[in-house]
Amino acid sequence: MGLILFDNNRENLKPFTFTRPVAELRIGILTIREKWERMLNMEASYYTEPYLSTKYPSNFERSNILVNGSILPSQELCDYILQSLPVNTLLVKGDTSIALKATQAAAEAFLTGEKKVSTVLEFDLDCVEIEHTWDLFLKNGAALAADFALLTEGRTSQPLSSTNTVIGAADQIFLEEGAWVECAILNTENGPIYIGKNATVMEGSMIRGGFALCESSTTKMGAKVYGPTTIGPHSKIGGEVNNSIIFGYTNKGHDGFLGNSVLGEWCNLGADTNNSNLKNNYGEVRVWNYTNHSFVSTGLQFCGLIMGDHSKTGINTMINTGTVVGVSSNLFGGDFPQKYVPSFSWGSIKGFETYLLDKAMETSARVMERRNKKLDATEQAILKHIFKETEANRKY
Repeated sequence: MGLILFDNNRENLKPFTFTRPVAELRIGILTIREKWERMLNMEASYYTEPYLSTKYPSNFERSNILVNGSILPSQELCDYILQSLPVNTLLVKGDTSIALKATQAAAEAFLTGEKKVSTVLEFDLDCVEIEHTWDLFLKNGAALAADFALLTEGRTSQPLSSTNTVIGAADQIFLEEGAWVECAILNTENGPIYIGKNATVMEGSMIRGGFALCESSTTKMGAKVYGPTTIGPHSKIGGEVNNSIIFGYTNKGHDGFLGNSVLGEWCNLGADTNNSNLKNNYGEVRVWNYTNHSFVSTGLQFCGLIMGDHSKTGINTMINTGTVVGVSSNLFGGDFPQKYVPSFSWGSIKGFETYLLDKAMETSARVMERRNKKLDATEQAILKHIFKETEANRKY
């Protein structure tokens, strides 16, 4: 049986979904895809935008389970889908489609909108849906605790060195093989702490859970981390980080504050980059919305930086509350830039210009080569599509 994860809320989840399907978003420890694969014990493929489908293809089989990629799985939901959901019956929660079992022909007809499913069932338990970019950090604590339980059940942590200070339950700390943690303060009173394979917690790091440091990532000396925070694979963090998510392959390696924020892949924050996460008047934060092409209220008092893949800041850059930065943009200067920075923009408060595609891809290739990754033809085609799609937004 095939597992197909289809996009939902895609426009609301930009800039992250410019470069990936919704199910590739990271929340907790794992991506949404990884959660579904583990809990259903199936390998997933995608139904996403055509320009992403070479990198993220669909693999239909004779019978398939279609799953809304913006829904976080629970054991109850997975058990119901596997054991109780009839074929050709759409499982919903209110107006939101959750899952459908169907043949290839019926699955394709549903996904393309050619045919609606006649039989619908309401799921009567709670569902967690990622509807907006800020839901990622807002719902990260519960997702992190659930992933910690999923990944560590029945397993034994690597030993924790006696040079560390533990506050709270020591069994809420889990070290994967090759993890290095020395002279750190680890507090699990508010959530678990997960240190991934070959990850490094340098001396002097102060960490309050929930916290996940994924494979081959690093907290620099003296880093101060407040949970719930997730640092994806092959990333570095230093300075102060609070309730934030980094997808992976991204560096915030120096002093500076990052709070209530989400960063995509291949980003870099220059030394002493700081973001505001609270307005001076303590009012609700508004952020740019790609669906409405305008600023919308988050309903939150705390909301920081939302930054798409391949974007960067120079040293001493200041980021205003609720700033949204698109894909492959560069910000610099000593004052706050505008709160919405379109993809492929280059500049500061003094003005922006288009970051030319060939220059942007040249930089991305160099950055990826440092991690033994290649900006291949597939990755280049995705960036070219985004550059063209967002051209109308670059009106400076």
